[in-house]
Amino acid sequence: MSKEHRPLLMRANRLLGAQLVEHNLVKIEDLETANEKFIEVVSTDQPRQSTILGILAYDMKVLKEDDVLHHIVETDGVGLVDLRDYEVPDDSKKNLDVGACWATWSVPFDREEEFSFIATAYYLSPAVRHHWEKQVGGPILWFGTTLEAIADYLEKYAADPSHAAARALAAANAAAAAANK
Repeated sequence: MSKEHRPLLMRANRLLGAQLVEHNLVKIEDLETANEKFIEVVSTDQPRQSTILGILAYDMKVLKEDDVLHHIVETDGVGLVDLRDYEVPDDSKKNLDVGACWATWSVPFDREEEFSFIATAYYLSPAVRHHWEKQVGGPILWFGTTLEAIADYLEKYAADPSHAAARALAAANAAAAAANK
């Protein structure tokens, strides 16, 4: 994880954890244990493992990812999408900031008129929603998805040599934006 995305990663996970507790999806004691494990994982620089949701659901087994998805559908009316079954338009892939996607467990995957479509496993994190609202600069249609779907999409994207120029441009733009702050 690049230094520029690390604060976003930390904030996204901290606020997601707080929301999981607030919505009675996990106990505070379990979140505290998961936070300790999360800090260890982040220091190893493994983006696919750097997720408080993944630690709670798959390492500690105190939460089911499906319960979180069901919760956001029921309480916020968020739709669901599986990016593995969706043909993402090339325009949506062009300037993809992969570091921000990993940090927020979210992927902008389409655009219709002025609406941006974003798939996320971290909808409950206000930091994630705020980040993407600033990035896309228009209305967003949010879609819940799994950690695995996000990770598979990002790894497939990163492995595609045709996206190398787009990744370099996105990295340069992110570095320039960070320098101008």
